[in-house]
Amino acid sequence: MRALGGQVLVLASHNSGKLREIKDLIAPYGLTARSVSDFSSVEPEESGTTFAQNARIKAHAAVAVSGLPALSDDSGLAVDALDGAPGVYTADWAETPSGRDFAMAMGKVQTKLEALDAPHPRTARF
Repeated sequence: MRALGGQVLVLASHNSGKLREIKDLIAPYGLTARSVSDFSSVEPEESGTTFAQNARIKAHAAVAVSGLPALSDDSGLAVDALDGAPGVYTADWAETPSGRDFAMAMGKVQTKLEALDAPHPRTARF
């Protein structure tokens, strides 16, 4: 682990809510956060097969466009009865021509759960 060389940390996300949360968390440490969208509107292809791989891809892309240390995450819904799906593909399940519709994605989850042969526990993680 390296110490930060400055007081600015780039959040590798275009999510304004997440940026506000991170700013509030790091402010007591004398750090400020900027969104990667301040440097580029291009989002890297999240081609990883795990949340950690996708977070790494986003962090490296943020460092490349900003030259500053970056913080990133990746998340999704992992439903046990669906062998962890949609998992890293949660956003893909929500994709529509006009943007992401997570209510539609949860409808897909419900449909897949109802199609299972036998009842399964309805456990999941986000």
